[in-house]
Formats: sequence, C-alpha cells, structure tokens
Amino acid sequence: MKGEAWLFTGTALFFGGTMAVYAWFSGEPAGTAALAVSFLMTALVAAFLWRQYRRGGSRPEDRGTAEVQEAGGRRAFFPGRTYLPVTAAAGTALIGLGVVQGLWLCLIGFGVLLPAVVGFAFRTLDHPQ
Repeated sequence: MKGEAWLFTGTALFFGGTMAVYAWFSGEPAGTAALAVSFLMTALVAAFLWRQYRRGGSRPEDRGTAEVQEAGGRRAFFPGRTYLPVTAAAGTALIGLGVVQGLWLCLIGFGVLLPAVVGFAFRTLDHPQ
C-alpha cells in the first residue's frame, strides 16, 4: 500500500497547491470549491491507504526484489453476497427524488437507507480477525 499511498498523497498535495494558487489569483468560488473537493477526496483516500499500510505492514508489491510466490495465499476478507448495496442505492435515489418531489418521499428514502447502512456497518462483526 505504500506506493499507492504516496501516489494519492502527491495528488492531494497537487490539488491543495493548485487550489491555493487558483483561489489567490482568480477569486472565483466555483473553481476553488471544485479543487477543494478534489483535494479532500484524494486526501481521504491517501489517509486510508496510509492507515492500511501501517496496519498491515509492507506487502511484496512494495519491494522491488519480491518474488511472485510471496504474494500467494490469503490476502483479505471479502464478505459474501448481499442485497445491501442495492438497498443503499435505492434509498439514496429515493432521498434524491424526495428533495425534488416532497418530504414524504425523502422520509421513505431514509427508511430504506438506514437498514442498509446499519447492515454495512455490522456485516463483518461475526468475521474473526
């Protein structure tokens, strides 16, 4: 994860520097906001990758002298099939429609989205670490 973490850290620094220069010289809020969101999204991914690197340690892909056989075996836990992504997408779509159409549809969307989010949060609690 170290290579990926450095890549996203560099990208976040680029967006942060570009945002500062753009905000200073243009004074236009839309472009500054777009660059700020780009900076925050890449910084979030970089922080996650750094956390995973510190948590899991170095991988064979991080070393230039690694052999292919070193990367074999169990790599990560992937949960089984679930309906939760479709439920979360439907709830989010209903919330978006509810903003336009009316509060009643938005409340139904939150009712659909809440079980999906709770299911995502507690899905892997039974998995032994």
